[in-house]
Amino acid sequence: MDKIIEIKNLSKSFGDKKVLEDINLYVRRGEFLTLLGPSGCGKTTLLRMIAGFLQPDEGSILMDGKELAGIPPHERPLNTVFQRYALFPHLDVYDNIAFGLKLKKVPEDEIDKRVRKVLKLVAMSDYEDRDVETLSGGQQQRIAIARAIVNQPKVLLLDEPLAALDLKMRKDMQIELKEMHKKLGITFIYVTHDQEEALTLSDTIAVFNEGRIQQIGTPVDIYNEPVNCFVADFIGESNILKGRMLRDRRVAFIKHEFDCVDEGFGEDVKVDVVIRPEDIYFTTDPAKCQFKAKVNSCIFKGVHYEMWVDTDTGYELMIQDYDPYPVGSEVMLYIDPDDIQVMKKERTCNTLYGTVKDAETITLLDADFPLHSEFEPGTEVKVEVPFEAVDLMDNLDDGVIDGEVHFILYMGDHYHLTIKTDDGDFLWVDTNDIWDKGDLVGIQLKADKGIKITKKDEQAQ
Repeated sequence: MDKIIEIKNLSKSFGDKKVLEDINLYVRRGEFLTLLGPSGCGKTTLLRMIAGFLQPDEGSILMDGKELAGIPPHERPLNTVFQRYALFPHLDVYDNIAFGLKLKKVPEDEIDKRVRKVLKLVAMSDYEDRDVETLSGGQQQRIAIARAIVNQPKVLLLDEPLAALDLKMRKDMQIELKEMHKKLGITFIYVTHDQEEALTLSDTIAVFNEGRIQQIGTPVDIYNEPVNCFVADFIGESNILKGRMLRDRRVAFIKHEFDCVDEGFGEDVKVDVVIRPEDIYFTTDPAKCQFKAKVNSCIFKGVHYEMWVDTDTGYELMIQDYDPYPVGSEVMLYIDPDDIQVMKKERTCNTLYGTVKDAETITLLDADFPLHSEFEPGTEVKVEVPFEAVDLMDNLDDGVIDGEVHFILYMGDHYHLTIKTDDGDFLWVDTNDIWDKGDLVGIQLKADKGIKITKKDEQAQ
């Protein structure tokens, strides 16, 4: 495999905040790799380290097997296209593109040849004398790309280059970028938070969250075989549900049992299940029906109708279909085994470590929680807190500690929330209450909801 860039054990912090943690990634020569994730996940920081604008705290970046550390940005065989195009307003189109070549003292005839070649490539051949400030956003983006590729870099880095464009122009530029990549044959590393853009453009996608890579794969793999709930929720629309693997090729969810194609999870094991909205089918054949539901909304989305249905067992599912079903209608539904994606659960409860303060208090997360324990004061304990045993309150003063709603996942009959505490720790909560991302909450633990306390590193007593 011809690797042009290898990233090994890379980490980066800004102050106390770890932005990237132990990143391992390689890029094949000629590949279109997209770094995809929400704002603040570390993808742009990684791109800037590859470019040389930032230095890693730990780890290494190799290009063609050679360490890039210590090589300044202008000496690296790559160029960057930024979200803000950074064109020179006092230069015309031709001179903007030629600027880097002139700095390198490339002969004039070679400059002219290369500038006109890239102008043709980006469909701007008649614009060389134009003032860049008179160009549209899409035209300015083409000039920014032309200025980067005229230097014939081995790798082109693109940091959300289409974010400033309107929807139609962005989609047009996606097609043009894909064509440019094919014609140029060079390596593209592309940063975006737009899932559809990543699926459209990429050979390979690396999905980031909280400074870590969640999954690397082709667009088809990422969409059809997400490794965890974050990827399933972030890439496209999904029904994400609690399930139980009964045995190989048999799974239960929404209080029904289904055949599936997954194996190797064991028997009677908790799992998460992903069903894409387009993979739930309507039927009029009672023999084919696996479960029934009632349509509670139907919205035309242009290509398809998006419907929400309430199942006969109390779950809410999203369905996308080319044919609409009236609100209030009773429908019969089925799911093919190939369309059921079973995932291992990342966690089954909150696992916390603390110290017994007295018979009715345990110190956890740097705070004293009212929890009864039979252990002696000073005993170090492991406290397993079910998701439903974390209580969230509007009034911060009612909580033992404070937190912020960091991530929200709807799971058919409840919400699964990720809460980030003031100290940077994470708690996971199952609730029927509706919260918004960014809400500040007080946090208490419900002692009567199955909290399990054992000595640290020992079995339950």
